[in-house]
Amino acid sequence: MIANKIYLKKNKFKSLSNILMLVGLIITIIFIFLAFCAPLLQNIGLIQNPLESLKNPIHQPPNAQYFFGTSSQGYDVFSRTIFGSQAALKVVLLATSFSLIIGVPLGLISGYFGGKTDKILLFLMDTIYTLPGLLLSVTLAFVVGRGVINAAIALSISYIPQYYRVVRNQTTSVKTELYIEAAKAMGASPIRILSKYLFFNVIQNIPVLFTLNAADAILILGGLGFLGLGLPEDVPEWGYDLKLALDALPTGIWWTALFPGLAMTTMVTGLSLLGEGLSEFFNPNNK
Repeated sequence: MIANKIYLKKNKFKSLSNILMLVGLIITIIFIFLAFCAPLLQNIGLIQNPLESLKNPIHQPPNAQYFFGTSSQGYDVFSRTIFGSQAALKVVLLATSFSLIIGVPLGLISGYFGGKTDKILLFLMDTIYTLPGLLLSVTLAFVVGRGVINAAIALSISYIPQYYRVVRNQTTSVKTELYIEAAKAMGASPIRILSKYLFFNVIQNIPVLFTLNAADAILILGGLGFLGLGLPEDVPEWGYDLKLALDALPTGIWWTALFPGLAMTTMVTGLSLLGEGLSEFFNPNNK
């Protein structure tokens, strides 16, 4: 009887987890679609140029002509919100890709070879990991300046230790398996063992980490944009738009802050749900 209740409870949890993952996947796909289709929508006249400000009246509330209203600079909030997803997607994909490309190989090398190499890399990664991600990104943004690539670099540094630690721990446990010992006995080189036998057995959790880091990177990018350290002013970005909306907010101009903030929150929620669902999918025994 108790076993049946536990079984039903687990099935119910899995069903809910799958639904939430599906919701997250749909939200993520919608934002990816908007990011890719934003220039096309502009070319066919469905949305305005997000950089045009003089042709629009200022502080127009949401209406049939301006779906999300206009800002104090005369920007169309609807077009800037849609193009903001493009900027977020570019920077986040670059940042998480940089982290993955650096962190995964270092984790493989550190976990497989051990010794002094492992100690040095572990000390370095632990040092970076102890620093708050936002503080580290703000500091690096001051150094490298504004821009898509620069913002991606500023964001990526704080995520490298996460990929490193996950891959290193997996490599440390997997390298003692019999098939690895057999490959060594047959004379396989370390590069061949790392690339052929270890790599695909230690990256199961990477998609989960990639998705969750992407959600976190969107928030940090928004913070950098709000501080004026993210993307150039000629690139529509949610955090920068929130900064522009701050002065008008006390006067009752709510739409200039609501829609960029809502878009950022929705995209982060979608990626977080997708990441949690993937975590349950790849690690079903953790719940």
